[in-house]
Amino acid sequence: MAGKSAPIAYLTGEYPALSHTFILREIAALRAEGREVLTCSIRRTSGAHVAGEDEAREAAQTFYVISEATSPVTLFRALGFGLARPGRLAGALGLAWRTRPPGLRALVWQLFYLLEALVLARHLSDRGARHLHNHFANSSCSVAMLAAGLADIPFSFTLHGPAIFFEPRLWRIDEKIARAKFVACISHFCRSQGMIFADQAHWPKMQIVHCGVTPDRYGRGDQPPGQTLVFVGRLAAVKGVAVLLDAMAALKDRFPEARLTLIGDGGERAALERRARDLGLDQSVTFAGARTQAEVAEALRGADIFVLPSFAEGVPVVLMEAMASTLPVIATRIAGISELVEEGVSGHLVPPGSDTALAEAIAALLEDPDARRRMGAAGRAQVEASFDIAKEAGKIGRLIDAD
Repeated sequence: MAGKSAPIAYLTGEYPALSHTFILREIAALRAEGREVLTCSIRRTSGAHVAGEDEAREAAQTFYVISEATSPVTLFRALGFGLARPGRLAGALGLAWRTRPPGLRALVWQLFYLLEALVLARHLSDRGARHLHNHFANSSCSVAMLAAGLADIPFSFTLHGPAIFFEPRLWRIDEKIARAKFVACISHFCRSQGMIFADQAHWPKMQIVHCGVTPDRYGRGDQPPGQTLVFVGRLAAVKGVAVLLDAMAALKDRFPEARLTLIGDGGERAALERRARDLGLDQSVTFAGARTQAEVAEALRGADIFVLPSFAEGVPVVLMEAMASTLPVIATRIAGISELVEEGVSGHLVPPGSDTALAEAIAALLEDPDARRRMGAAGRAQVEASFDIAKEAGKIGRLIDAD
């Protein structure tokens, strides 16, 4: 097996991606510790995700599995790599068969994952990679599990949620946890969900490693207190934006100067714009669309309150960014959010789906600038202590290096 000076590889479904900037930061932090990190992605991301210099640099040096697999020469060489290792290939075939979801279509997809794994395994072998780490437990993790066996290196993955817990048996997270060297769980809640499906013998390998931010990139502007609220996220039903619009409508007479900026895009945007118009919020709600990391940081710097009314989350990185910007936050009391946001200390936690409770929490902060300042300072301290990406990436590095 390659020594600890050999490179490690990172894999995910799409890299770089606007909604997964924490992966880019984690890789940068590992490199800052002196590790060589090879970035790999199943799919090539669209130009919209390559919005800055960091993303462009990462896109240029990332190995894109499907793009490579479209070359007959690459595919032939990958098959040759597998045939030259008949024992590993037989093991991968058996594992792919045993972990397949039911149905013919799922079997076809499983064969595609095996082909992708062969392409990736050959690349990792050629580059002398000593470890493969994957983010998310769905299809890219299936490829990682197969590729690690083919390349004869250990693999690990970061377990996020919430989507993977909707269909955990489909994605065989029990088998993935069993075969992984370790599993980085983004919260205690996330770990507990994995423990439901993992054999108890594998619980100790499930370690808490937070996603994180670089706190020094964020900070409060010097503008006087105002009534500016910001939401950042996909414009999708799961984010609860419709509930936020209803809450704003309930508050518009009481707080006529309050303004809400929605940063992000998605399939629900047109419907949400219609809802805002129907609620008479044309002048108080701005749909800003997708923004770069730098633009999001600037928007947070000029805001007064951050709101995230989601129905399902892991531990949202955007909440960390807002707290690092010394903003008080309002979020729903779901999943691992309470491990980041302390009620009444760094913000308010409300029941998901309740526009009444959300409106009350917003009103409480709009009326109390002093509380906003206290909560913002407390949130910043919490992020510095427990969600600094340099510290969290260091945990990943130590887990990879451990014998």
